[in-house]
Amino acid sequence: MAARGSAGDAALRRAAEQWLLWDKNPKTYAIVKQLLAEGNAGELQKYFGSRMEFGTAGLRAAMGAGISHMNDLTIIQTTQGFCRYLEKNFSDLKKRGVVIGFDARAHLSSGGSSKRFARLAASTFISQGVPVYLFSDIIPTPFVPYTVTHLKLCAGIMVTASHNPKQDNGYKVYWENGAQIISPHDKGISHAIEENQEPWPQVWDDKLIDSSPLLHDPYATVNKEYFKDIQKQCFYRNINKETNLKFVHTSVHGVGHKFVQLAFKAFDLSPPFAVPEQKDPDPDFPTVKYPNPEEGKGVLTLSFALAEKDGARIILANDPDADRLAVAEKQESGEWKVFSGNELGALLGWWIFTCWKNNNRDTRAIKDVYMLSSTVSSKILRAIALKEGFHFEETLTGFKWMGNRAKQLMDQGKAVLFAFEEAIGYMCCPAVLDKDGVSAAVITAEMASFLATRNLSLTQQLKAVYDEYGFHITKASYFICHDPKVIQQLFDNLRNFDGKNTYPKSCGRFKVSGIRDLTTGYDSSQPDQKAILPTSKSSQMITFTFANGGVATMRTSGTEPKIKYYSELCAPPGNSDVEQLKKELDELVNALEKHFFQPEKNKLQRKTE
Repeated sequence: MAARGSAGDAALRRAAEQWLLWDKNPKTYAIVKQLLAEGNAGELQKYFGSRMEFGTAGLRAAMGAGISHMNDLTIIQTTQGFCRYLEKNFSDLKKRGVVIGFDARAHLSSGGSSKRFARLAASTFISQGVPVYLFSDIIPTPFVPYTVTHLKLCAGIMVTASHNPKQDNGYKVYWENGAQIISPHDKGISHAIEENQEPWPQVWDDKLIDSSPLLHDPYATVNKEYFKDIQKQCFYRNINKETNLKFVHTSVHGVGHKFVQLAFKAFDLSPPFAVPEQKDPDPDFPTVKYPNPEEGKGVLTLSFALAEKDGARIILANDPDADRLAVAEKQESGEWKVFSGNELGALLGWWIFTCWKNNNRDTRAIKDVYMLSSTVSSKILRAIALKEGFHFEETLTGFKWMGNRAKQLMDQGKAVLFAFEEAIGYMCCPAVLDKDGVSAAVITAEMASFLATRNLSLTQQLKAVYDEYGFHITKASYFICHDPKVIQQLFDNLRNFDGKNTYPKSCGRFKVSGIRDLTTGYDSSQPDQKAILPTSKSSQMITFTFANGGVATMRTSGTEPKIKYYSELCAPPGNSDVEQLKKELDELVNALEKHFFQPEKNKLQRKTE
């Protein structure tokens, strides 16, 4: 048995003993009891060393016992904090209430599941007299922000870990405006969680809620209203009815199957062929290494096979909570092209603007039209906006920023037609102020059906967009690093490159012409050298502009142990030497990896297909 002399070990034991007084889940209780009996300080540290951090993305962690994992007790504690914070902010909370949704994740060994967590969260609110709109079945994440707005609720919770590995779960929070929370709400909720650790009476007994008049099920209403609302983005119903184009859809063992089928029906499109091995929810994600369509062709293997068999030319793939969309198209050569998030963003931006223009003959209306994208995404929307005369704005990374900005603009009477981020997230419909893979899938299908009547493929149309607005070549990837100290050191080195407080002047043969550091708030391009976008000391993010027109951003991920990079070369319309542009960007990326990341020295693990 390990020695338990130190004060730290004693504190861990106290935390574990306190846990046993509160935890009523027999599986996690037994795990902690066993840990205490064995007295292994290292193991106790893993479960009780630090509480999961509640940030603007809510919670995201592995399911399991202890304060550092997602489980019944940490869900109750989190919801108690959130409830108290909402009571402080909304005098009418007990009149309006909250919505709670969940995906299909489950974890046998700890007895945790998204549905169980959602019910315990509902039980916590109902115990305080707060009405809860709890979906009775699995839903796509965008249904929660939609419901917040549609039913004018105070807040929303979605229990999901999106496309994370199967052992993870998450707790995503929306504010009354229908967008994800931003600071200072995360700090306020986090503080309230710390102050409300002990489970309130009755919260454990989730069976009590079934007979409570405060419990409502929005499933039927929202299913009807959402599909009615997205039909406002349907412009070519007759073409949809007639099209011979065939689509394959995969929900990658997540929630998307039923809802994408319904979306196709709402647009009068024939249903897509569903990948049979992946259409039903399965928390083990048995056919894929990572349930993330962003990871490339590996996730789409079964989709390619089904498309070949059924003669489909286009594949639509949602991630497990159906808020993201990947698209692939069969080329003349027989090869499959998987569009990057930026390429699909260019296509959808072009399409949505074109549909708007065709339906708005008043040329003055364009001054109130906006599109948004995140700062690490392609600037293609900026190029389209400059030429067409609408407004483009960039925000910080993540839909929490785009959703909140879109709401501000809409409240000022502006029309926000589209927002996207390169991580295959698209907001195509103003009824949902977050990324939505269901509406994006059906709008992409309508766009492809329309283009087919002009004998154009998505790939050909993408080239036409670049021909008209200028080529935007992008390349993004990441390195995995599990050591926060190494990550900190890597970014510190960039900020003190040639002596203290000096950034790099070049990267290999590429001259650096501008630097924006959104961790420190420095921007060399501003007269006062202060960045315009909000800064955050808690995450790393530096953008380098190069003399050749290239831009590269390095940043840490909020939810995974990754250092990501994004690079882009933009050419003015008329420069059609794409191969030369690609070669130049490849060289820039190689220099970035070699000189700024230094993967060998920092022992960084490369992304693998």
